[in-house]
Amino acid sequence: MSALVELNSVTKIYGNKKAVDNVNLQVQEGEILALLGPNGSGKTTLLKILALLEAPTEGTIKFQGELVTEKNAEKMRTQSTLVFQRTLLFDTTVYNNVAYGLKIRKMPRNMIDAEVKKALQLVKLDGFEKRHAKKLSGGEQQRVAIARALVLKTKLLLLDEPTANLDPKNASIIEDAISTLNREYKTTIVMATHNMFQAKSLPQRVALMNEGQITETGAPAEIFGKLSKNLVRFAVLDNTFAGTAEATSAGTIIVDIGNGVQVEVTEQRQGKVSIFVNPQDIILSKHAVESSARNVLKGRVTEIKDLGSIVKLKVDVGKPFTVQVTKRSFNEMELNLGSEVYIAFKASSVQVL
Repeated sequence: MSALVELNSVTKIYGNKKAVDNVNLQVQEGEILALLGPNGSGKTTLLKILALLEAPTEGTIKFQGELVTEKNAEKMRTQSTLVFQRTLLFDTTVYNNVAYGLKIRKMPRNMIDAEVKKALQLVKLDGFEKRHAKKLSGGEQQRVAIARALVLKTKLLLLDEPTANLDPKNASIIEDAISTLNREYKTTIVMATHNMFQAKSLPQRVALMNEGQITETGAPAEIFGKLSKNLVRFAVLDNTFAGTAEATSAGTIIVDIGNGVQVEVTEQRQGKVSIFVNPQDIILSKHAVESSARNVLKGRVTEIKDLGSIVKLKVDVGKPFTVQVTKRSFNEMELNLGSEVYIAFKASSVQVL
């Protein structure tokens, strides 16, 4: 796999602020790369630089091995498409919005019709051609904006928070379209997101961003498997607790996180520590069950979020723990707000930060 775009020591300054600070990054052909970070971390500015809409203050950009200059930037710009977070559609039909770029390219009408139809099918808007774009729901408008980008078939598709503020149904459709486009058409995709679940499931690589810098890159399993301090520093993570660690005679440690809650951990540390328990590593049950898990805590369900195929719950055991279960398990357990439940997780599942 070769680099489609390469950034070398790229910095972008607006006034006194470094929006992007000395970034070195290679975007590989055919990959999905997620830029993960909080608002204001420089993700959108970096997307604009990758789209060649903004020139770096310092540093260089190569596109398919060729150095980008003032002379060739406009030509190279046609090889990428950026879909912004705030959807901007023309005050006309869905068809006219999606077909706009193809009309500029003077593509024959029958080919435009075919391409528009394929793009709308991909974002699950079949038959919406004659609908007025601005009268659609926010999620549907975002899907139109993505379809408008898809028909151009550029080498690089850049997406700025593509599912931000969307309901689970629309978000799922957009995520499926991104995955299909990458898998079937080998389109290279860079997406900015602060959605942890999305960054775990969609891309092949994740680049963590904070204060204009890329602090870490790697496969999702690497980034989230061993939770790094770079990620914890800016990510709002469920099940992250501060406490005091003391050794036990069994060779483990007990971390007191307050309110009478103690967590047993295999890693050897003493004194003040922070710990993280992945929601996916927690077993939820209505009754205490026999298992090898060293941590079994009793509590009540205080929050329920339906995310489609999975359900995310908060369980108060003295401290709020987030747990993730399948929709089927949730229904079988007949859980409601206030339900008394048990959570269980292994000492080896607890990460000390």
